[in-house]
Amino acid sequence: MDRIALRGIVAHGRHGANPGEQDRPQAIAADVVIDVDLSRAAATDDLSDTVDYAMLHAHVVALIETHSYALLERLGAVILEHVMGDSRIRRAEVTLAKPQLLAGATPSVTLVRER
Repeated sequence: MDRIALRGIVAHGRHGANPGEQDRPQAIAADVVIDVDLSRAAATDDLSDTVDYAMLHAHVVALIETHSYALLERLGAVILEHVMGDSRIRRAEVTLAKPQLLAGATPSVTLVRER
């Protein structure tokens, strides 16, 4: 299986379970990795035969910026629901992190879905 990865996405959203976390946007870092058969795209050189990672990036940013959840786990599940809406994708993984939340550590969660 082939792989497309979007690493280092940063968007600002109102996510958090602790008091004050949803009061103002905070940086959320995201990595999205999808497993998909890219053999047709490799043969045709046609964007419609692959997953448009620019569109995927835009959707991930929009989901982070326009929704508000207590848990990164919920945000990750919503992102994966969108990603897995493309029936060509066999497996997807999303890692979400809050790089500015804790001094000296970056908490993150990783969720995986497979067909």
